[in-house]
Formats: sequence, structure tokens, C-alpha cells
Amino acid sequence: MPARLDLRLYLVTDPVGCMGRDLAWVVAEALAGGVTMVQLREKQATTREFLERAWRIKPICDAAGAPFIINDRVDVALAVGAAGVHLGRQDMPYADARRLLGPRAIIGLTVHNMAELEEAKATDADYFGLGPAFPTRTKPDAPAPWGMDEYARACVLAGRPVVAIGGIGPHNARTVLAAGAHGLAVSSAICSADSPKWAAMELAALHARLWPS
Repeated sequence: MPARLDLRLYLVTDPVGCMGRDLAWVVAEALAGGVTMVQLREKQATTREFLERAWRIKPICDAAGAPFIINDRVDVALAVGAAGVHLGRQDMPYADARRLLGPRAIIGLTVHNMAELEEAKATDADYFGLGPAFPTRTKPDAPAPWGMDEYARACVLAGRPVVAIGGIGPHNARTVLAAGAHGLAVSSAICSADSPKWAAMELAALHARLWPS
């Protein structure tokens, strides 16, 4: 596992959720509030647009000492020298991504259910994004949320760090952390907040209370 992996508070960017505000500003504010990793997620962008945004966000993450992760696109991660990628079920197969990115890259995998967890465990992925934990508006095509009993069992069986994702905010973060998730992957709860910095601070403090270092 890369030593710099820090899943405590993992921002997954949402351009729409930023509500017209500059994405770079939102990311900088979130990092100032305690975000420990940033994933650039750009489902609607062209390759050129994705690259332009990645080149803007990466220096902000580098200055904060936070790993910069690219959603889906191994080519974009390679082009900008990102710390790694997060891969979904329809993306490049894990083995090919690892071969291209090398052993020190951070690679996370999305896991929706127990069957997918068993498949994912056959890889040496650095972490699993276990979700959706709750209903989410950020990804309307997401499958049904996990039940918390099964979620807790998956956290135990994963055998590596798990980050909870999907509909997470300060009102329910305690539930997934108590179930065994190592970190919180958050999108709209930070991107759409009046103050991304204060929203991140609240979630970081909550994590610190339940997972003291």
C-alpha cells in the first residue's frame, strides 16, 4: 500500500454540485478544512477539458500534501502525473491499470455488493470504495444502497481499507464509520456547502472523534 494513502476525508469533485463556483476554489477550501485526498470526477467533460481541470487541481493538492486521484481515466492520470486512479466496473480492468501506472500508484475499486467484493479481493488494489452507503443524487444511476448489517460484514471481509461513498454527510457519517469504514468519500456535502472549508472541518472532526489517531 502506498504510504501516502489517507482515506479519512476523501473529496470526490462534482462540477454541478459546485453551483457555478470555481472548482479550484472549492478544492482549495476543502483541503484547508481537512480533506486528505481528492478525486477529480468529470463524467461529462471532453478529454481536453478533463486534462485542463486536472492540471489546475493537481498543484493545489500537491501543495496541501494530498494525493490527487483521477476517476476512471488512466490516460488522464498518466498525462498529469496523478497519484492514481479510482476505477468503476465499466472502466479499464485493474490488471491493465496497474501495469500502466506502476506499483506505487494508488488504485481504488468501486464495490457495490458482496459478489463484487469477492472479485475485487483477488486484486491488490489499495482500497475499496464501498457504496452506495445511502441514496445519492450525485450518481442517479447508482444501484440500491447497502444495508448496514451487510455493510459492516463487508468492511470486515475486505481485508484492506474501505472508504464509504454515496449520500454521505454529517447526519449519517457516524453510521458508516461505526460499521467499520476507514474513511468518508464525500461529494455534494462539501461541494454544495455554503462553506466547503467548514463542511470539511465538520466531517474531519467527526472522523477524528470516531477514529482517533
